[in-house]
Amino acid sequence: MTTPLSPVLAHAGSLVAQVCPQAPPGAQVHVDNILGYVLWGVGILFFLGVVIAVAAIAGGRMFGMPHASTGGIIGLVIVFVAVIAYLILPGILDAMMGTGCV
Repeated sequence: MTTPLSPVLAHAGSLVAQVCPQAPPGAQVHVDNILGYVLWGVGILFFLGVVIAVAAIAGGRMFGMPHASTGGIIGLVIVFVAVIAYLILPGILDAMMGTGCV
């Protein structure tokens, strides 16, 4: 035999379902600054990856080093795959996580 939940427990269960994580007051500015720095850093790393890969391809062709050219091509492909994943994965994670409320 099951016992029905008391009204207090039923109300507590509905309150728990509405809890959403929030940053402490004044912390959002600092979080935005840190995320901005990370975004710029990732963009610079993508740019450096492309420049280094193109330099490896060109250097491999000029100096007759096929392994350097192959490594540059592989590096270029990896950078472009990482850029595509960087653009697509946040949307997928956002759809899976929902609003973030527990």
